[in-house]
Amino acid sequence: MRADAARNYQRIVGVAVTAFEELGPEVTLEEIARRADVSVMTVYRRFRARDQLVRAVLDYVLTTEIQPITVAHTDDPWRDLVNVLEASIDVLARRQVILSIARESDAFDVEGVRHYLSSLERLLRRAVEAGVVRPELEVRDLAAVIVMVLATVRPSDPDGTDRRRNLALVVEGLRVSPTTLPPSSRQAPGSAVCEQ
Repeated sequence: MRADAARNYQRIVGVAVTAFEELGPEVTLEEIARRADVSVMTVYRRFRARDQLVRAVLDYVLTTEIQPITVAHTDDPWRDLVNVLEASIDVLARRQVILSIARESDAFDVEGVRHYLSSLERLLRRAVEAGVVRPELEVRDLAAVIVMVLATVRPSDPDGTDRRRNLALVVEGLRVSPTTLPPSSRQAPGSAVCEQ
């Protein structure tokens, strides 16, 4: 991709993130072009359909806002896993409009989702090896935790007090226990995120 085309791509996607959050799913590609200070033809050349732009926006949020927080920062595998879940939920709670648009557009099949799940898998394996979480946990269980807690996000709780409380309750179920979880249905790991 040429340098000017790459700049236009980044500008359009960055503007689209804000436009979707401010104006919701009704925002037009024309409005995004106007805000990005590019021609409508430039937007259509880069994104032949609105769904392609939605995928790019979701991928952008995942790779710039969520992926960087998935790196383990301490020697405590439990704390690192919980911190990443909490930080991921905080970002996604702020991006509820984009998540809703992405669900409607079936945009969850993006590289950023695969990278994110791979990062969660590494954190989960580290926690399992340290003996601080149930050994039968799968990455889709972590995706389900995120979905469950995001379901409690409410505009009446802008500080996320209830969200953090619910996350604390749910993550306790990840800890080592004398009882084993029932087996999973073995669906694709990203499916839980998509169904939120």
